[in-house]
Amino acid sequence: MCVLDILKNRGFIEKQTHDAELEAYLGQKGARCYIGFDPTADSLHVGHLIPIMSLAHMQRCGHRPIALVGGGTGMIGDPSGKTEMRKMMTAATIGNNVNAIQAQLSRFVDFDDGALLVNNADWLAGLELIPFLRDVGRHFSVNRMIKAESYRQRIESEEGLNFIEFNYMLLQSFDFLKLFDNHNCRLQMGGSDQWGNIIAGADLVRRKRQETVFGITFRLITKSDGSKMGKSASGAVWLDPEKTSPYEYYQFWINTDDRDVSRFIALFTFLPLAEIKALERLSGADLNCAKTILAFEATVLAHGREDALTAHAAAAGAFGGRKIPHGMLPSSGIPRERLADTVNSLPTTLFDRNEIAGGIPAYQLFQRVGLARSAGEARRLIGQNGAYINENRVVAFDFRVGPRELRNGEIVLRAGKKRYHRIVLDG
Repeated sequence: MCVLDILKNRGFIEKQTHDAELEAYLGQKGARCYIGFDPTADSLHVGHLIPIMSLAHMQRCGHRPIALVGGGTGMIGDPSGKTEMRKMMTAATIGNNVNAIQAQLSRFVDFDDGALLVNNADWLAGLELIPFLRDVGRHFSVNRMIKAESYRQRIESEEGLNFIEFNYMLLQSFDFLKLFDNHNCRLQMGGSDQWGNIIAGADLVRRKRQETVFGITFRLITKSDGSKMGKSASGAVWLDPEKTSPYEYYQFWINTDDRDVSRFIALFTFLPLAEIKALERLSGADLNCAKTILAFEATVLAHGREDALTAHAAAAGAFGGRKIPHGMLPSSGIPRERLADTVNSLPTTLFDRNEIAGGIPAYQLFQRVGLARSAGEARRLIGQNGAYINENRVVAFDFRVGPRELRNGEIVLRAGKKRYHRIVLDG
């Protein structure tokens, strides 16, 4: 199946240019496509997954994806979708963010197997103003630019549009021209707010090289309740495990609204569409099992199999295991039996029921099960907000852990992001 059909059937595409020509371009192996990522932070988040997954689909279908990190345009900031000017960043901060983003993208696309990562600072940082305006700027109509939605919204806002941001469309268009020249890249993809910039870039290539290039924009993905994708009750859901732990990432997907499950599996996993269609008929406990598949598959992609297994085991230990429905085999290659039984891999200690009836100070409990080597280390762990009971942070080292902490006859302790221990009552 052509990658264009895959992206359409899975719900990615909102708009595209040159329908017949684009289909022919993507119908042959080795097509080049690119997406730009703004290095405004040292981590991407769940809201970036649509463009990331689209690059991964491109590579899986035999094409060569290009991830462009905006080390140059990041010095200015994209006004698209913003009501105020972005905070200006130093070159050192941008460089650090670029390196972090590359590491996260490498989880999804293989830069050792045809995918490319480029930084537009390589050609933008050394530009000279007068030659750039004569060679590129003369092809842009101010009248057309201010009609673009990204500019119009800012012009009508209280702060208005800063002149430095007004140049962003020219620079992004120049990126498309450079990637066409350097890598024969004929397709730019991006979010729905990038349509004006993508069209401007395609027009610049046409004017400068008399060649046709293409554009695709993706749908803005929101949850069924209307909230923005990538946000949780505690804020953004990051791809960096130091900002959002693999367990928290897993739990974000487990908490997916019932109405979004099949749609999100189509967008954020590589499970076959035939299996996903079958999910639309599920309800109740079976639908909860589908959420487990979604959470596990998404966590494997972002953090790897071992972290996904650990997160699944911890969730099963804290909230009870969920069997994987017959016929729903995770695409990650983990045997269904191992996935369903990983709760048994948690280190476990038996406690006498009478012993815990009166409560045990938390720091003593963490020391006794081996999550801290001494009482002092356990106190420091709690003081540094690194101790959890059933995923609730322990706020006082002398907090007494008793029967009220039991969940299905068990208590799950966590030290830091990945070390878990289960307490089971005996007698």
